[in-house]
Amino acid sequence: MQYRYFPKIPNVRISTLGFGCMRLPLLDADPAHIDEDKSRKLLRDAIDSGVTYVDTAYPYHGGMSEPFVGRALKDGYREKVQLATKLPVWLVKEEADWERLLDEQLKKLDTDHIDFYLLHALDAARWNTITKLNGLKAMERAKADGRIRHLGFSFHDKLSSFKTIVDSYDWEFTQIQFNFIDTGYQAGIEGLEYAAARKIGVIAMEPLRGGSLAGKLPESVRTVWAKYPVSRTPADWALRWVWNRPEIVTLLSGMNTPAQLDENLALATSVQAGAMSEDELALVGEARAIYLSRTKVPCTACGYCQPCPSGVSISEVFSLYNGASMFDLKEGKTGWYFNGVIKGGHGADKCVECGACVPQCPQAISIIEKLKEAHAYLTAQ
Repeated sequence: MQYRYFPKIPNVRISTLGFGCMRLPLLDADPAHIDEDKSRKLLRDAIDSGVTYVDTAYPYHGGMSEPFVGRALKDGYREKVQLATKLPVWLVKEEADWERLLDEQLKKLDTDHIDFYLLHALDAARWNTITKLNGLKAMERAKADGRIRHLGFSFHDKLSSFKTIVDSYDWEFTQIQFNFIDTGYQAGIEGLEYAAARKIGVIAMEPLRGGSLAGKLPESVRTVWAKYPVSRTPADWALRWVWNRPEIVTLLSGMNTPAQLDENLALATSVQAGAMSEDELALVGEARAIYLSRTKVPCTACGYCQPCPSGVSISEVFSLYNGASMFDLKEGKTGWYFNGVIKGGHGADKCVECGACVPQCPQAISIIEKLKEAHAYLTAQ
């Protein structure tokens, strides 16, 4: 196992492979029904093989991930790892909620402290909640009394918001979506380098883009990988590219089979930062260009089209549409678009064609027509 260090935490050794507890093996289709026997074995096997960073969060697996992790880390395993979880900022309505939620998580995890505590999925609105309700002061109290050891945040918003948050506090670490496709998405490479320049350690989430980069591939992408003289799996290429960046301290992988764990462990034992050749990086660039050529809407998620008077989350709909098109995904009623966006009242079905968004778009996208197109694709079985 390779290890790296957060610049501001030089005394804590972090495995370059982190175990993500968002996609654990299940007993059935209900994400809350974790197969505890399989999941516990996977997690403990990972730790026995050198993994030192375990990541969960309040909402994962319908709220059941944290209690599972607490049970799985019994028998001496808690002492072997740096345990990370995330505070659900969207549930904070008053100042007392910071303490209430943290204490609830400590109880669920059955531990007296959390090593790496993140303010979860920050965007401009949630950052406003933190500043308005004195969230950072609450976190500093928790650090002072030992309930949390290190404070950071995970992020899902545009780059300008990332920079604002980074510059507003002396963060120890951050977690961003980072893979060879999303180099300009959300924080992206510029955000990675911005944080690193301020000695903020960076954790990569979604290095396989929810498994898409390791699953069904367009034939044109397979052809690109086949050019290389050494056979590598798609997951190998994707993880190797993330680890090539020295700013990345660890990447999180939601491994749910022994085969996935074994492959990732083998890579984490051998892959070094900065080791990819120009030829290898060029092949990754070719694959990225193919994926991006399959996007349906040239949306940059700038947000100028919002807020929509009818509540449509326009940029999110387009992002999901582009991602589904890249990977030939047809999720219908099983995916996030149906279960999160539509059920939350923000789907394209809410569009009343008022046209308020159209003149605001710097990309001159035919938003109304593209929303119809996106809705039809994303709801198809």
